[in-house]
Amino acid sequence: MARKPDPGARDRILDAACGLFNEHGVRAVGMQQIIDACGCGKNLLYREFSGKDELIVAWLERCATDWPELLTEAADRHPDDPAEQLVAVVAVVAERASEAGFRGCAMRNAYAEFPEETHPAHRFIVAHYAARREQLRALARRAGARDPEGLADRLSLIMDGVNTDAAILGADGAVRAAAGFARDVVRAATAPLSPPRAEP
Repeated sequence: MARKPDPGARDRILDAACGLFNEHGVRAVGMQQIIDACGCGKNLLYREFSGKDELIVAWLERCATDWPELLTEAADRHPDDPAEQLVAVVAVVAERASEAGFRGCAMRNAYAEFPEETHPAHRFIVAHYAARREQLRALARRAGARDPEGLADRLSLIMDGVNTDAAILGADGAVRAAAGFARDVVRAATAPLSPPRAEP
């Protein structure tokens, strides 16, 4: 008799994999561990995912949904002010990084495990961060930054520093300074230049 389709199987397997990957790292987790955590059979797992690489990319795709959600939250806070949206992006990153149990950016952590440029996880993460950079640049242009590329890169470095610092020192670390630092950087990048002084 043919097995009945299980429409929730893929999500259940992915939920189990996400928990294990986040707790132990990706390479340290074997497929049997995922099968045991999910309570599914081996055949079902491989029916939903052809192998571990496909499962890893599916997990990264889920992780990547945090970024558009974060942009939306920042836009909702300041719907008519792109400069404040840029500050809010950093503020939201800092808020999430300050939550109990934060262990760093999942994508950054995974990138360290897959240095091979041909690995699908490596390619996915590089593409995600390239897209993130372009979205920040577009928002910086809307904010009227004189150098939108430079502003986007500075904010990227602040966010990456937040994720690293908070993973080590938690909410009491430098993460508390992130939003204020971002505001200073955005103001400096968008403030009108003073006209040159006339010679006496």
